Amino acid sequence: MASSLTGQLIAEHLVAGEPRPGEEIAIHVDQTLTQDATGTLVMLELEALGLERVRTALSVQYVDHNLLQQDHRNPDDHVFLQSACRRFGIWYSPPGNGVSHPVHQARFGRPGVTLLGSDSHTCAAGALGMLAIGAGGIEVAAAMAGEPFHLRMPEIWRIHLVGALPAWVSAKDVILELLRRHGVAGGVGRILEYTGPGLETLSAMDRHVIANMGAELGATTSVFPSDARTRAFLAAEGRADAWRALAADTGATYDAEEEIDLDALEPLIAMPSSPGRVVRVADVAGEPISQAYIGSSANPGFRDFAIAAAIVDGLCAHERVSFDVSPTSRELLVQLSEHGHLATLLAAGARIHQAGCNGCIGMGQAPATGRLSVRTTPRNFPGRSGTADDRVCLASPETVAASALRGCITDPRTLDRPCPRIAEPDAPALVTQRLVPPSDDPRARAAPLEKGPGIAALPELDALPARLSLPVLLALGDDVSTDEILPAGARVLPLRSDLPAIARFAFAPVDPGYADRAAATLAAGGHAIVAGENYGQGSSREHAALAPRTLGLRLVVAQSFSRIHGRNLVSYGALPRCFVDPVDRDALEAGDVLEVV
Repeated sequence: MASSLTGQLIAEHLVAGEPRPGEEIAIHVDQTLTQDATGTLVMLELEALGLERVRTALSVQYVDHNLLQQDHRNPDDHVFLQSACRRFGIWYSPPGNGVSHPVHQARFGRPGVTLLGSDSHTCAAGALGMLAIGAGGIEVAAAMAGEPFHLRMPEIWRIHLVGALPAWVSAKDVILELLRRHGVAGGVGRILEYTGPGLETLSAMDRHVIANMGAELGATTSVFPSDARTRAFLAAEGRADAWRALAADTGATYDAEEEIDLDALEPLIAMPSSPGRVVRVADVAGEPISQAYIGSSANPGFRDFAIAAAIVDGLCAHERVSFDVSPTSRELLVQLSEHGHLATLLAAGARIHQAGCNGCIGMGQAPATGRLSVRTTPRNFPGRSGTADDRVCLASPETVAASALRGCITDPRTLDRPCPRIAEPDAPALVTQRLVPPSDDPRARAAPLEKGPGIAALPELDALPARLSLPVLLALGDDVSTDEILPAGARVLPLRSDLPAIARFAFAPVDPGYADRAAATLAAGGHAIVAGENYGQGSSREHAALAPRTLGLRLVVAQSFSRIHGRNLVSYGALPRCFVDPVDRDALEAGDVLEVV
């Protein structure tokens, strides 16, 4: 029977189950990816499992989130993570090396393999024909210990691309178009598989942009074929031998199908404060901005920065605009410098930051209160930028650069210059000496993990009782994000290794008194939360389940859950349940008591 590419990848890695939509399956995991904000818990979990060495073909630990060294906490975590990599046989990418997703694609991406990552944007690696899925840290730890990854078989949704992108329109507008059509829950329970002649016009990094933000649709992952564009990318990275041709069989069938005519697309923008609030840039042009931000895993490629440089070449950012540029890797910085783009950006008034996640997760570059910030980042949930009353928009590098020049949201098609044409580098700017390979020294296996004073032991949690009678502590609405459940940012992220400390920030953006009220329920058996649709959208951070759990959360009843957060609740003994009748959600409020028998 003719098979989709997704079906082929699952069949090659299937360990258990029948790959029919809704059925539980288990797949073998070839590679894992962890980043520092979630990786410290993963390493503590490996220690608790008594693992000697990882059992994957390759595992990589990146440091890209907690880069601000304001005190001992972040550097202590970096030392701890490197010691764990030596002990468990893991590659280590140190601070300044770059954002995990583009670095992994460049240095370790391999068509046809499976990748499980403790970051929701792990799905970006689907750009290379990988089956790449984000998950909670404890599931990634299990995979590193050799266990298969369990999931309900998603539907496979074919996105057929025809035509070619017009001038001033780029890959970001493709995924924004899908978000415009379907919203932030449109991909839940689905894998997006891209096909069609339009693919020939999209580079591997263009595909990375689209696959990355499949997470914002709620999709399990996205899959692109491995073709000539994939081969060119790997060859430019000095890794042509990693290439393998992969495509869907002729006549393959899908659970759902949709077409996008690339010729018909125009510049789009997601307005505050949801990736799903997508409109035409032309419809909101003229609104003043105070920040323009280029960077993040959602637009990490050479072209994304080079086209911004070409747009502002010989000009200067508007006087009221902070023009922030966060390169995504050390290699990219070298390439931008070699091609003159770094100097161009500096001359235009850009503020160049170190290679990392930075402002995307609220680690610096926070915007002014109530002022519009136009960014190439993947998310604009309330407060995620580090500013409580932020107004963040998501757009392409073309739109962001044009807006930086004029000081207002600007349709780049209205600029008085032709659209720049950017040629990708055809040779690598390798700095792999900053990637530390696993140690072959047998003494490393016996070396103790180097834990600073801010690294707390994993909590001991009791089993879920047979009967629950719990007061409702919070009654929430739709699309509650993990940034609202447990924020990131420069104040909170450094506490990721210290659960008692970070738990004090649980639900702080929506209810600052939650932590104290929650802790008071512990002696009586805990509490419950009720919510609407798509509860827990966003980050894979298991802290968003674990921190409330340590404060007594035992039950969440919602109309629906995001895939990763729902699984994280289960992993730590908090019961996720869905309303049979959505009307019941409106009948519940804080103070009601729920019973589960």
